[in-house]
Amino acid sequence: MTEPRSRRRMSGAERREQLISISRTLFAEKGFDGTSIEEIAATAQVSKPVVYEHFGGKEGVYAVVVDREMQKLLGMITEALSASHALIKLERAALALLRYIEESSEGFRILVRDSHAASGTGTFASLISEIASQVEDVLADEFAGRGYDPKLAPMYAQMLVGMVALTGQWWLDVRKPGREEVAAHLVNLAWNGLTGLNPTPSITVTGSRGQGQPPKPRASGEKELREFEKAREKEFKEAEKQRQRELKEAEKARVRELKERERLLKEAEKERERLLKEAEKAREREEKIRQREARLAERAARLEQVDHPE
Repeated sequence: MTEPRSRRRMSGAERREQLISISRTLFAEKGFDGTSIEEIAATAQVSKPVVYEHFGGKEGVYAVVVDREMQKLLGMITEALSASHALIKLERAALALLRYIEESSEGFRILVRDSHAASGTGTFASLISEIASQVEDVLADEFAGRGYDPKLAPMYAQMLVGMVALTGQWWLDVRKPGREEVAAHLVNLAWNGLTGLNPTPSITVTGSRGQGQPPKPRASGEKELREFEKAREKEFKEAEKQRQRELKEAEKARVRELKERERLLKEAEKERERLLKEAEKAREREEKIRQREARLAERAARLEQVDHPE
């Protein structure tokens, strides 16, 4: 039987992405040890050698999945830390982690598991360490400007990132309260400390409906409070401008992605047509060879009759 036309043969790149997507789901559900090559292949409806051909084994595909998730999360955190004000950096970083958890739950489940040795640096601990190293630089600058010892920045960075990461692990399953409310309380604790907690904190950068007032700091006087409020108002304006820029960039990226997808589809179609032509040529060659062999066999039979008449 011939294969139905609707089941188009995947290209190598398409098959690789399919295997990565399937493996990502299985690793999130069952972990590395609970997932087998047989299960990956069966879910993808391919043979085990196809998986080995693309990744060399289960360790290979697991390493690719972990690396992609780490790069995605690190990229989001790094972008969040590009804000100008320390408070805005903290708010965006907390929101970035929670957004990643919300949008990539499977990936986060893979990262927080006890990673298999095959994943190399793909453990959650090493991920936290990489993020903390970036936060360390931010804290060092803040400490120096406020008269604190910058040498303490690495320790505080681990405390801060660890608090946010563990909260993210807890929120992965409970999902209550909402993302922005959790981020607001995280920032409230980190920014104000236990002795200065605001009873009704809210995110200043991107509230769900723009409600709530920003948490007020412990001020030594009205002048300091007014200066802080002016600085916050300035930050709000800058944050809104940044948000608009990000929206424009996201739209441009979406357009580029659509164009790239169209280009890849055209290339895939050309490749399919090329393969079909090559297959047709091969079939024609085989038919010619078969006809030639038939003629030779017929000629040999006639010669046989001449040489050995009855």
